[in-house]
Amino acid sequence: MLRHSSIAPSRSNTASYQYTSYDYDSTHSRSGKKRSTSTRPSTARPRTGVSTLGVEFERIVCAVTESRGISPTVGLAFINLDKAEGIMCQISDSQTYVRTIQKLEVYSPTQILIANTAVNPFSNLVRVIDEHGERLRTELVVLDRKYWSEKTGMEYLENLAFAEDLDSIKISVGDNYYAVCCFSAVLKHVELGLSLNIAPNSLPIRYEASEGSMMIDSATIKSLELIQNLNNSKSKHCLFGLLNKTHSSMGARLLRSNLLQPLTEPETLEQRYAALEELTTNEEMFFGIQNALKKFPDTDKVLSHLIVVPKNPTVKTTEQNVNNVLALKDFVTKIEPVLVSLAGARSHMLHTIQRLCGHPQIQQVKDLLNEAINEDTIYATKPVDLRNQRVYAVKLGFNGLLDVARGTYKESTEDAFNHVNELGSEHNLPLKFCFDQPRQHFIRLPVSELEDRPLPGVFINVFQNKKNIECQTLELKKYNAKIYDSHTEVLLMSDRVIRNLIAQLCEYTPRLFKISEGIAMLDVFIAFASLVTTRDYIRPRIGENLAVRGARHPIRESILDTKFVPNDVYATQTRRFQIVTGCNMSGKSTYIRSVALISVMGQIGCFVPAQQACLPVITQLLARVSTDDMVEANVSTFSAEMRETAYILNNVDKNSLVIIDELGRGTSSRDGLAISLAIAEALVDSRALVWFATHFRDLSRIMSERAGVTSMHLSVDTSREGSLSMSYQVSEGVEKAEHYGLLLAKVLPFPNDLINKAERVAMDLELRAQQYRKASPAIIHARRRRLILHLKEQLRQAHQGRMDDAVLSDWLRLLQKEFVMMMRKIDQEAEEARRLEQGVEDSEEVEDGNTEGTGEARESLSSAQSMLF
Repeated sequence: MLRHSSIAPSRSNTASYQYTSYDYDSTHSRSGKKRSTSTRPSTARPRTGVSTLGVEFERIVCAVTESRGISPTVGLAFINLDKAEGIMCQISDSQTYVRTIQKLEVYSPTQILIANTAVNPFSNLVRVIDEHGERLRTELVVLDRKYWSEKTGMEYLENLAFAEDLDSIKISVGDNYYAVCCFSAVLKHVELGLSLNIAPNSLPIRYEASEGSMMIDSATIKSLELIQNLNNSKSKHCLFGLLNKTHSSMGARLLRSNLLQPLTEPETLEQRYAALEELTTNEEMFFGIQNALKKFPDTDKVLSHLIVVPKNPTVKTTEQNVNNVLALKDFVTKIEPVLVSLAGARSHMLHTIQRLCGHPQIQQVKDLLNEAINEDTIYATKPVDLRNQRVYAVKLGFNGLLDVARGTYKESTEDAFNHVNELGSEHNLPLKFCFDQPRQHFIRLPVSELEDRPLPGVFINVFQNKKNIECQTLELKKYNAKIYDSHTEVLLMSDRVIRNLIAQLCEYTPRLFKISEGIAMLDVFIAFASLVTTRDYIRPRIGENLAVRGARHPIRESILDTKFVPNDVYATQTRRFQIVTGCNMSGKSTYIRSVALISVMGQIGCFVPAQQACLPVITQLLARVSTDDMVEANVSTFSAEMRETAYILNNVDKNSLVIIDELGRGTSSRDGLAISLAIAEALVDSRALVWFATHFRDLSRIMSERAGVTSMHLSVDTSREGSLSMSYQVSEGVEKAEHYGLLLAKVLPFPNDLINKAERVAMDLELRAQQYRKASPAIIHARRRRLILHLKEQLRQAHQGRMDDAVLSDWLRLLQKEFVMMMRKIDQEAEEARRLEQGVEDSEEVEDGNTEGTGEARESLSSAQSMLF
């Protein structure tokens, strides 16, 4: 349902320009049924706290458009008004628009602009965005199609981008028509719809290629607890909480962005590893930078407020301008200690940050600030201190009336302070002179001072706050009005000086933004180094295969009071699909999650919790580990896991890493096994690296002979009768502990007769299954093929290795001997299986028809094998 509303054009624009928007109301889904709204009305309270992906609220406007066809091309442009940043990207997406939705979820825009030609009728992209409305929590605004103009977008690009970056941005944008068109639409909306102006050549703009980062969907982000803890959103027991030792808001934002979009460029990762290694080995540099980064202002927001200004300034905006100038003065002052601490940096990234911090333009900015701002004026955090700093910010001599207004402000403040002191002496009360923004100056006194007498009648606006009473007097309110008027007069007289200063500073904002970005990156390195120096983390290598010795779960390890049990992880194309079995609580989920978390940590440039690590570059991380019902969508556990698994199958490729935990347990065991088997087959064919944790032992047995499949299990000690002892160690093969579910049930207060009967039924079912288990010729063929592929993998690794000729010759002879022995063993087992199969068939002809249950089991096994081959 569309609601039409007009936004009047600004006076600064020609009257012929008409800006019309339509508020998109998604209270009706495409089926026509009512559902809860997924839009964010403009009159609602802002999204304080965090979004679904843990991002703090920022004003971000996004424009989208798409091409038409089988494989649509989607253009996006984002403008972050709080951070003053422009981002363009163009994605070659699928019909499900998974990459587009992932990009929207990462940036979490407050408004998404779409062309009116895409809503009547709805385009596929708009339908998908509407379906994900609950997660995106955004407002859809429909504009006329003419605002998506490539020519206008290029004009905005030339007018707003940093002059030194313009050529490189144009090359990056290239022929990305849709991204440039979206950039035009989003800037028109900012200028005319939001009445904001952006200073020329002062906006940081970058083009984000969709191929430059790992794709992680929102379900994976949540289930792996990358940004938020699943049980408590405020808890720091998540990967972001573990790594976030940053000292600035810029560093925390950059860390979060890296976690949601890890890098896929090996060269950049190696440079980050080198910088981090230098910080962990150079103690003097580490502590020097750490001390210099403390209490850094949020420079991104400061600079954004200087260049993104409203068209109709008010006293409030003038006050904010003075605050931002003081914060900028604080920022440039704190760059010098960072520069000193980076002296002698050897790694490429640290040396680059050092050059940024030592740029000559920093001194030019300092000179501009010192010409207009008093040197002893600093940025303050307390409201009353900040107001005083604003009053005395501009130097003497710029305006004679300004000095008079300052004198009035000072006298009024002193009179108010003396008034409170006189009241305290008159009534023998310990009155405290306080200030906050809404009430201005007020009086505070402890409640305990009034236990034996009432509050004198001269006090008004009385309010009790816990153990204190807060109040005012009529005389104090008069002083407040006088102080406020003089403060406003000072601001208005300082406005021209401040605006001229900001206009001059805008010339240097491109360099200041780059310095802020460098400081943020350095802050992230220091956060990583703080973690690495306190924990046993190592520098990973980038390679073709995934090999980790002594891998540990980073979040679990930080929580446990006892020592975490490490495990080895090894995956190649001949071991790409690993089925992990084991008892309940044996550590299967922790093991497979640790693989994913280590991969993410490695691809953001952090060291990893292991003894040795070689990691491949993963372009897509997919996980299915949650078992919660989606009550709000009326979706059961099984339906939810099937939806997530269908998403994985539709998007998995050979460069993906997939984590699946306990698939199919939301339905019957037979259906769950059949579905798990079919999904496992599809994942094996995708050639992705897959860790598949399951309780279905038959899945491991049936898939064991497939090329690329390996069975692993978490060991458990059942030697003591009636008890289970978890070792949390991963071993090759299938878990051999029989009926561990019954052993666990014995610990619970079940009747003995019930447990005994369950044991008899389990033994009978197992005996029948073993009696009719047969070895298929196809399985024998698959075992031979798997052995040959394993030989090929070993020869390839030997070719890439560095063994000398003598060692290589001995190794090849040993490998040949082992290969011949294994092939003969398979042939012997095949012959024995054929003889056994013939004997079983002869015995079946003699048996009567009382074998319905066993026949059903045999038929199930046969059909499962036919699915494989």
